[in-house]
Amino acid sequence: MDLKPYANYLRAGSAMIAGLAIGLLATVLSLNAGYGFNSLRAGPWTSWPHIGGADIDPYARAVISRSGEAPLGRDQGLAFIARTDSDGAPLDGACDYRIVDPLPAARYWTMTLASPDGRLVANPTERYGYSSVDILRKEGGAFDIDIAREARPGNWLSPGQAQRFVVMLRLYDTPLDIDSTPDPNSFPKIVKLGCA
Repeated sequence: MDLKPYANYLRAGSAMIAGLAIGLLATVLSLNAGYGFNSLRAGPWTSWPHIGGADIDPYARAVISRSGEAPLGRDQGLAFIARTDSDGAPLDGACDYRIVDPLPAARYWTMTLASPDGRLVANPTERYGYSSVDILRKEGGAFDIDIAREARPGNWLSPGQAQRFVVMLRLYDTPLDIDSTPDPNSFPKIVKLGCA
């Protein structure tokens, strides 16, 4: 029996299966890589200002559909996420950090701790963040926030038992220009104080 005619079918079937596997792998990688294109970076902070508008790209639309989140509209404000400290090291629940102002101009802001997938970090204090209204300020208006498992005086957030976490900064009614690179010096610094 001559198998040569079947060899072409076998090669074509193998190519289709390989193409399908590569396509699925590329889709999974792109859905886990963030919100697609057009990110806005300032030091450790990253925002995707177009995800709340009509010009959202297909990758960002897929990520939002998958997560079920409702992003801020561009006329409402901007949401920034920091996954690393200001030196570029990933945020680690076993380490202590200090977030030091300044902040870009905004009518109102919030800063919260979340898991890498966006859920609030469970902690014994049930304090998940601060806002421009309830933060304790120093003389002159400056502030800092300590992130540590052990209680600290002043503005303190606990990452609980989380191994990894992110810091989310939302700026409401901000004049920040999304078409130019923002000045990293106008964003809070995330300074690692030490690790357990």
